[in-house]
Amino acid sequence: MHRAFVLAAVLLAAAALGSAAELSTHNIYGNYVEARTADVYTGPCFANSEVGLTGNLAVFGWKITKGAWQGANLDGLGVVGVVRAHHTLGDVYESAYPVKSVIIVDSRADAEQRLALQSFAKHMAGDLLQDVVQVDYQPIDLTFANGDVHSMRATLTAGDLARISTRALKEGDQICHNEEVWYRPLTKLDHAMPAYALANQFEGQGLGTTWSSPDKRSSFIGSFVTASE
Repeated sequence: MHRAFVLAAVLLAAAALGSAAELSTHNIYGNYVEARTADVYTGPCFANSEVGLTGNLAVFGWKITKGAWQGANLDGLGVVGVVRAHHTLGDVYESAYPVKSVIIVDSRADAEQRLALQSFAKHMAGDLLQDVVQVDYQPIDLTFANGDVHSMRATLTAGDLARISTRALKEGDQICHNEEVWYRPLTKLDHAMPAYALANQFEGQGLGTTWSSPDKRSSFIGSFVTASE
C-alpha cells in the first residue's frame, strides 16, 4: 500500500513537471523598453501641460531571450516599433488614433524570422502597429547594466535609426513631489517600471518627422511572457 502511494505521488509529480515543461515551450520570453515625448511618471500639473501638445511620438522595442513565434525560433533577436499618433498616447479622454508606424526588424534574422518578428510586434502592440508605412532592417540590441532589468539602466539601439537610453528614477527627478505613473506602458508586460530617458531618438524615414527627446521621465522598462502563436 505504501509503495503504491509513493509510486502514485512520483507519477503525479512527473506529470506536473512534464506539463510545466510543455507550457514553457509554448511561451515566448524577453525584455522591453519604451520612450515617449511626454512624461509617463509625473504630476497632474505637468501631465495637463503636455497632453494634446506632445507625447504623440514613441519608440519601443522587444528583445526575445527565449521562444518561438509562428514556428520560427527568435532567441536573441529584437524588433522595434516607432509611432506617430494624432494625439498624446495614453490619454483616456481623447483617442490617439490615427497612428502611423514604422517597424524595425533585426537584420540578423532570416526571412522566416523577419516575418515572425513583425507578426510578434503587431500582436504585442495591437492597434499601434496596424498602419505600418515602412519596414526597415537594422541590427537591434537591448541591454541592461550588469544584465539586470531592475537596474533600470537600459540601452536600446536599432542601427542608426532609433535609440533609447534610460536610468533609474531618483529623488531629484521629483519636482512637485506629487508624481505617479500617469500613463501605462504601450504594450502588455509581465513586469514594468517607469524610468528616466537619457536618450529617445528616431532618425528614420516614413513618419514625416524625426526627433530627439532626452532628459524626460518618459520611459518604461520591463519583461514579458506571452503565449506563442
